[in-house]
Amino acid sequence: MEAVRILMVEDDVNFGVVLKSYLELSDFEVDLVNDGAKAVAAFKKGDYQICILDVMLPNVDGFSIAKEIKRLDKDIPLVFLTAKTLKEDILKGFKLGADDYITKPFDAEVLLYKIRAILSRQAGRQAGRQEGDDRTVFPIGHFTFDSAKRTVSLDDFEAKLSPKEAQLLRMLCVNMNGITPRDEALRAIWGDDNYFTTRSMDVFVSKLRKHLRADPRVKIENIHGSGFVLRVDQLRPGEEEAGQGPSK
Repeated sequence: MEAVRILMVEDDVNFGVVLKSYLELSDFEVDLVNDGAKAVAAFKKGDYQICILDVMLPNVDGFSIAKEIKRLDKDIPLVFLTAKTLKEDILKGFKLGADDYITKPFDAEVLLYKIRAILSRQAGRQAGRQEGDDRTVFPIGHFTFDSAKRTVSLDDFEAKLSPKEAQLLRMLCVNMNGITPRDEALRAIWGDDNYFTTRSMDVFVSKLRKHLRADPRVKIENIHGSGFVLRVDQLRPGEEEAGQGPSK
């Protein structure tokens, strides 16, 4: 099997070299670019399976690079690295199609885990597009969602979902960590994307958040103007979490 190729754009050379070496020890091939102005040209020359982009770069910022890369390959996974924690920046990254957003400083092992998870989801989405995604059971953090039975369960607790709640949650699960476009969900579930169905969808998203709130790592984020992202934050090393039953 060919090694996965990563384009990493990072202007901190020492940090970039260390991270590149770590990923190469994990059997990835990594090309490191330290100038934002050279990033898109490097992407055009290579055959990459994922891009890791620092946000704050000389000459051209990571968001601008991501926009150009997505024009060239709309399916390429993107991970942003940043020292900034502003919600506006994080949302901007997801609007541009980011698969994840990691705040510095971070544990390189966490990044490695995220890269592997993203690539696994990417492979699953590609297989789903080719064969049709007929899964009915999805893990969501500590929860198990059964779309056929319309249940969300955790340990001995179980919540029954309405048909529309189950349809919406399944769409979010199929696109886990990626954007589920609002208009697509409205047309698929409500049959229309007018003002009233949009408000109805917002109510259903709120209901799903309530069902899943027993696991604080699980988040359904509203990406303004685009749609929703279902994601599960990873536990930090040594961190434990006590689960509670889903809200009834």
